[in-house]
Amino acid sequence: MKIKLKTGDLVRVIAGANKGSEGKIVKIVTKDYRAIVEGVNMVSKHVKPSAQNPQGGINKFEAPIHISNLMLVENGNTTKVGFRIEGDKKVRFSKKTNNVI
Repeated sequence: MKIKLKTGDLVRVIAGANKGSEGKIVKIVTKDYRAIVEGVNMVSKHVKPSAQNPQGGINKFEAPIHISNLMLVENGNTTKVGFRIEGDKKVRFSKKTNNVI
């Protein structure tokens, strides 16, 4: 399976509990085919008090979401991503509009 999304891409969630949410990709975990998207798939984690955090409490952070549940957003619309050779470079392009990304 090839990962066609990159860090910094604007994506929309197309399946799951966060369907319809949009955000930028912060990090891609290639081993698990997952991505961490800004503001999407928020989970709470209980933290015990420690020297660094004497209060403890509940922290919220983004959990990874599978790449297959994400789709690239271009000009407000979702699009599939393809690869082609232009000159001597391999480039990504939008399959909906045929523009280079």
